[in-house]
Amino acid sequence: MFGGKKSGKPQNKIDSLIGAGTRIEGNITFSGGLRVDGEVQGNIRCEEGPSGMLVISEQAKVEGEISVGHVVINGNVIGPVFAGESLELLPNARVTGDVEYHQLEMQQGAVVQGRLVHQTSASAKTVELKLASSN
Repeated sequence: MFGGKKSGKPQNKIDSLIGAGTRIEGNITFSGGLRVDGEVQGNIRCEEGPSGMLVISEQAKVEGEISVGHVVINGNVIGPVFAGESLELLPNARVTGDVEYHQLEMQQGAVVQGRLVHQTSASAKTVELKLASSN
């Protein structure tokens, strides 16, 4: 009920903004939603795991590792991207590095120079299949 388990639904609002013309050197850890319009040299990760959201706009540039539940990219990323839940690559997305995701939406024009690796959900259960024996 109250204070129960958090769902894996994306954050619908942006709590923090790195504006155009702003350059940050260093790692960023955030909660909720973060939009990057400027430049980041460092790793970006979300404290909340699968419910956090990162939006990288068309004019943005990120050099570093990204590890967030829901990621939307329309700018330049140099480094690996780990999207625990969903990854959306918009037409101006340019990613140089390996990408790991659970769900992927890639629009025409987006470019990934690296491996695309599908990850199964952490909550998915493995079912062992046994051969039926004839008696």
